[in-house]
Amino acid sequence: MGPSISPFSPRRIAAALAVATAACLTAGPAAAADPGPAPSAVADPLGGARALIAKKQWPEAVAELQRVNETGNADWHNLMGYSLRHFAKPDLDRAESHYEQALRINPKHRGALEYSGELHLTRGDLAKAEQRLAALNKACFLPCEEYTELKAAIEAHKRKAGGKS
Repeated sequence: MGPSISPFSPRRIAAALAVATAACLTAGPAAAADPGPAPSAVADPLGGARALIAKKQWPEAVAELQRVNETGNADWHNLMGYSLRHFAKPDLDRAESHYEQALRINPKHRGALEYSGELHLTRGDLAKAEQRLAALNKACFLPCEEYTELKAAIEAHKRKAGGKS
């Protein structure tokens, strides 16, 4: 077996600098004015679906997710569940199935915990939504956005139900 190469070896640093320099040189002056998102070594295969979701194009997002077909990816399942839940006629059973699969892959997936909690509220299951909130409390280092949003949704649900739930 040959010598291992440290991630901080001079050869790796030189290679990284060469890639960064080439990117700057080929990007031109417009890139200096607007750097945009940080460059990534690997393009996000779910980027197209994320863009469609941002535009609230739910059927198109589902079609893109089906095209990508990364069923071993918790983010893929989370995005599929989220999209199915937002159809004009939501498919809550399939959405829940995708959230559950995301959580089997990554039990601390904050998006799947939040969105499945919201789905449970839609179904009137406050206890399951609160279970998701408790799981988010453990998954977040500080109160994170997902925790804050699900907590607000639960509080709104309780107000709407008149505190009876």
